[in-house]
Amino acid sequence: MTINLTKGQQVSLTKSGGGELDVVRMGLGWKSAPRKGFLARLTAREIDLDASAVLFAGQAPQDVVFFQHLTSDDGSVQHTGDNRVGGAGQGGDDESIVVDLRRVPAHVDQIVFTVNSFTGQTFEEVEAAFCRLVDESNGQELARYTLTGGGRHTAQIMAKVQRTGSGWQMTAIGAAADGRTFQDLMPAVTQHL
Repeated sequence: MTINLTKGQQVSLTKSGGGELDVVRMGLGWKSAPRKGFLARLTAREIDLDASAVLFAGQAPQDVVFFQHLTSDDGSVQHTGDNRVGGAGQGGDDESIVVDLRRVPAHVDQIVFTVNSFTGQTFEEVEAAFCRLVDESNGQELARYTLTGGGRHTAQIMAKVQRTGSGWQMTAIGAAADGRTFQDLMPAVTQHL
């Protein structure tokens, strides 16, 4: 059963029958908002949103996974590839980042997921955008966070997974930010650690 997260909500990454999840996928989907008016077709632009995952030990970034560095140095986090146009809004993942929670180094205590508009459009030009967490062992969607309200920002700090005393948990962040790359977002990301 999927949990529809609201901003700030947390969900434990423990299987319903007990035990910890081993491998999870953070999926991102979006489509361009329809343009209005006579010249809409002539002025439509594709929107290239990019998903990134920044691995932290405390407040210090340790590694990052994004379209130009598809696998973390330790191999525990993997980006499945860059999608430069988004989907047609059918609900499938346009970009995904897979995290093998068993292999994440012990010193890494948080992984923050971001999305940014590499082509510079604001989220006013995006619709049907979401991130979701999926159990890779069975394909079951565990949690979904839907971006609502558009906005004049070019990025979102979507969510984070963090170690707790009893395992891992996910927190929906949903904070607006500005930047074309994950590097641009780092000052905003550190506010959510």
